[in-house]
Amino acid sequence: MPIGSAVHDRTLALCKSLNYREWSGFFSVSAYEAHHEHEYAAIRTSAALIDISPLYKYLITGREATEFINRLITRDATKLAVGQVAYTTWCDEDGKVIDDGTVSRLGDDRYRWTAADPNLRWFQQNTGGLDVTIRDVSEEVGALALQGPTSADVLRQAADVDIDALKYFRVTSGAIRNVQVDVSRTGYTGDLGYEIWMSWEDAGKVWDALVNHSQDYLVRPAGMLALDVARIEAGLLLTEVDFFGSRKALIPSQRYSPFEMGLDRLVSVDKAEFIGQSALRSERRTGPPRRIVGLEIAWPAIEVLFEAAGLPPQPPIVASREAVPVYSGGKQIGKLTSMVWSPVLKKLIALATVHRNHAASGTKMLIEFTVEAVRHKVEAVVVPTPFFSPSRKTATPPAAASSV
Repeated sequence: MPIGSAVHDRTLALCKSLNYREWSGFFSVSAYEAHHEHEYAAIRTSAALIDISPLYKYLITGREATEFINRLITRDATKLAVGQVAYTTWCDEDGKVIDDGTVSRLGDDRYRWTAADPNLRWFQQNTGGLDVTIRDVSEEVGALALQGPTSADVLRQAADVDIDALKYFRVTSGAIRNVQVDVSRTGYTGDLGYEIWMSWEDAGKVWDALVNHSQDYLVRPAGMLALDVARIEAGLLLTEVDFFGSRKALIPSQRYSPFEMGLDRLVSVDKAEFIGQSALRSERRTGPPRRIVGLEIAWPAIEVLFEAAGLPPQPPIVASREAVPVYSGGKQIGKLTSMVWSPVLKKLIALATVHRNHAASGTKMLIEFTVEAVRHKVEAVVVPTPFFSPSRKTATPPAAASSV
């Protein structure tokens, strides 16, 4: 049975819907109200406060910590400066992704590594005698995401942190209500946003401080349903939906390489030796057999289908995680894995895995769409991701609310 996270007493008091789900053994709010539209709107128009404490977190320390991390991840850890954060993948010997997450360099020999799944055993198996200490701090470190156009304004008011100097994918330290925190300019929404890291027992104090400074900036707690819409708009992949970690995959087709995931930029095949390097070098030469791509789906054609069935159009406002076939020339060429109606773009968008011959931008194909238990085929076109990427996400210093 799930247990409460670092701020469960706060979220429970606010969760009118009692709509929870399990995340890594913890209760996580799906939606605070009956519908997630207000929470999504906060992500895109003001600021949303999201409990991300259930993330797995590891503290990596020691004289050879950098060498250890460089041995596992696909990026070049030696180029990671103190105060920098890297989104990265790490692979098995076959070059298939075990997991993805962030590595934050907090000091010369001190890193915080986050992951979707437990990785402690894998890390320990690959220390290879290096002078490194790995500690699972998942239940020692609480984490909150503050995401949206006014998130910087909230932190300017609530935090003793130089928010204006904090660049995209950088981390700094400071205090919120006398609680020592790390603040990273990172997130899973594709918008301006921050993730705040503090001791587990102090997470409630930080939550309260952010909420107390929310009056002018419309901070709203947000759950996983709103986050799912935002992450698809940002073109961000979800494990066990868009791909499977290689240790959880049941069949070969569920295992993905970084190249198949469209994460070529995260692979430094010519750096010092790392796990999966040989397989990834080979795949870079030959090209991956398939790709995860973004799709825009022809909504007017779907409206016609609803009209023919005597129904008003019903866009999928809750993100679909059900895989459906994708076709071209009468043959299945892949599968659609995530789909949602984007409120900000006014488009039906999706993420799909397709054969590499159909992965180029502008390629047309058909996706399966069901209306009243009748399966239809609707046209879709490959488009670049992210679908939505506002300039405020990376602007330094971030604009004030009055300028957004």
